[in-house]
Amino acid sequence: MKPEDFSVRYVPVVEPFFTRNGWIALSAFALVTLVLLPGLYVFVPEGNALHVSAYTVTLGGKIMCYAIVAMAMNLIWGYTGILSLGHGVFFALGGYAFGMYLMRQIGREGQYQSDLPDFMVFLDWKKFPWYWTNSDSFLWCAALVILVPALLALVFGFFAFRSRIKGVYFSIITQAMTFAFMLLFFRNDTGFGGNNGFTDFKRVLGFPITAPATRAAIFGITALALIGTIFLARYLIRSKVGRVLTAIRDSESRLMFSGYNPLGYKLFIWTLSAILCGIAGALYVPQVGIINPSEMSPANSIEIAVWVAVGGRGTLIGPLLGAGVVNGAKSFFTQAFPEYWLFFLGLLFILVTLFLPKGIVGAVGLAKWRST
Repeated sequence: MKPEDFSVRYVPVVEPFFTRNGWIALSAFALVTLVLLPGLYVFVPEGNALHVSAYTVTLGGKIMCYAIVAMAMNLIWGYTGILSLGHGVFFALGGYAFGMYLMRQIGREGQYQSDLPDFMVFLDWKKFPWYWTNSDSFLWCAALVILVPALLALVFGFFAFRSRIKGVYFSIITQAMTFAFMLLFFRNDTGFGGNNGFTDFKRVLGFPITAPATRAAIFGITALALIGTIFLARYLIRSKVGRVLTAIRDSESRLMFSGYNPLGYKLFIWTLSAILCGIAGALYVPQVGIINPSEMSPANSIEIAVWVAVGGRGTLIGPLLGAGVVNGAKSFFTQAFPEYWLFFLGLLFILVTLFLPKGIVGAVGLAKWRST
């Protein structure tokens, strides 16, 4: 056999970025979220059978924000093997950073007709605190959405990973971190509205925030952010960095024996995960209309882990399914049986742990394998 024949016959097979079905599903999702739902909401009048309500658009946007958070959690837990129970704090910080801009956009339309937010007037504050500087700038607050969670994650992660804290100990200190921030933001003297947080938003970039066109635009931007997160996650998984991350998950000691220092890789994916949560929080606030310290509660961070576990950690589609299924069930139960929601969530997590250790995606894959 000639060398040139060998080079032709044994070209390595490159894994496609997405399968054919994956591209079809992604295209269908883009069509529905970018064209169909916004169009039916904005252009079809109320009372028409095809009209999509504002509630549906808001709920869909909220679930897509949660799906971004689930994807972020999957990067750090599913692919790197580091369970965080504090991702709620990054989500909330992103929401607060953008909420500062939305509060400044209220202007003198508040109850006290002051340039200061109502909660500052109520507390007899005379001027904005220093960390509210430039908060009337959209670009500055958009930068804070990324920088604040990134800085917190970078500092926290550096000391935690350098000290080789891992496993349940890391999970506990992340939960302690989010609990500490929740207590801090509950205080009125922090300048973030205390237990009420930020609410009563009026406009964003000069557009009325409750106008159908504005709601539809934010909904579409959220869909684009989710699609971008999917592409980013897929790119990382297929890259050399992704292979190192899975090696950290499977056997960090062997990776270190091979000459790799896992600190930089863990710090990178931990910080990136925090940034994605911050972006999701910033998109969440104008759609839901409120941000308060309860978003930092340890229970919320645990719920994020439940989304990933239910869908299937270590898979691309699993966190999306988990976020959709759990939050869809939450929307139903909190309306029909509000007193039983937490019991249902706990039961769901127990059943998944016992009978679906690889989540919905793993169960479907196992069923396909058995049928062949």
